[in-house]
Amino acid sequence: MRQAATFDAYGTLVDFRLSDAARQVLADRLPMDGVDSEEFLDDFRVMRFQAVLEPYRSYREVLRSSLQCAMRLHGIPQSPSDGDALIAAVPAFGPFPEVPDALRAVKSLGYEIAIISNTDDDLIRDNVARIGVDFDHVITAQQARAYKPDRQTFEYAYAAMDIPPASVTHVAQGWEYDLIPTRDLGLRRRVWINRYRRPGSPLYQPYDELSDLSALPALLDAART
Repeated sequence: MRQAATFDAYGTLVDFRLSDAARQVLADRLPMDGVDSEEFLDDFRVMRFQAVLEPYRSYREVLRSSLQCAMRLHGIPQSPSDGDALIAAVPAFGPFPEVPDALRAVKSLGYEIAIISNTDDDLIRDNVARIGVDFDHVITAQQARAYKPDRQTFEYAYAAMDIPPASVTHVAQGWEYDLIPTRDLGLRRRVWINRYRRPGSPLYQPYDELSDLSALPALLDAART
């Protein structure tokens, strides 16, 4: 019987330092009087989530428009190159240190491994190459024409992989993007990679909780016995 482990990419496998990239792009403007940089970055994060709930558009446009909206909200002067500079940073993000070995160990247990990511095909290509592990599938929002947390994204992925949800374990850091929407999809199990020590919720159980991917192979191996 086939078994698959699907993974969120940004924040789960890939050290998605978008806030750091935004700080660099706006380094000459964030220190302005009256601008709270942490509040700005938090609003930018919220606006990205709001943007993926809207009708589908490319991830490039999601990043560009949400950055513009956050800058407008905080009165930060805009440059036409801001969005392009932020987008250009995304492919350079590499994996968290434990990720490559953990993924190889999961594959050695006989699991297919796949990515389900809110991104464009060409943006994630270099991120996947930096991980250095052969994935059986890389599913993007561009392919699904929808972003997580929309169920369409997950349902497209299972159809593309030709596997039933009952054979899938989903592994993700994103609570609102992944853990909430996968509760009712009939998955074999869900694993929350709680890298940032956030509170969970009994409303969305059952799920396993790990601080990073290093213990994932042992967790999945124990489930087979």
